[in-house]
Amino acid sequence: MTNNLEEGSSLNIEWDKLEKASSLKGLIPVAVQDIDSMNIILLAYINEKAFDESLKRKMLVLWSSSRNELWVKGESSGNTYELIEAYVNCEQNSLLFMVRAQKSGICHTKNSSGESRDCYYRKINFENKTLTNLDP
Repeated sequence: MTNNLEEGSSLNIEWDKLEKASSLKGLIPVAVQDIDSMNIILLAYINEKAFDESLKRKMLVLWSSSRNELWVKGESSGNTYELIEAYVNCEQNSLLFMVRAQKSGICHTKNSSGESRDCYYRKINFENKTLTNLDP
């Protein structure tokens, strides 16, 4: 059984994501980019504690807005991410982390071969707002 939100071709953007998150105070977005492929692989949220841990450990540590806790990305799967470089934007209200995967793929979803993939695996069709899976 496939999850239509994660695998379907319908565009269902969660416009109220930030309104539903339980603890938005002290969070900023962080774009995560694979330093080797230069692909943007994830957009997440980070607070000061996760930022400090990321710099200290030199690995990707985020804040889970859904679980309301520190999130060492890949800790349970063994697919952690080495933090190679970090950047802040001009207004200092978002970050860009350049990372290197210790295995492959950052998303909790899997392709048809059962491998983890990056989070931006579907392309939006401008004409009819449907999605095309680029990593089946």
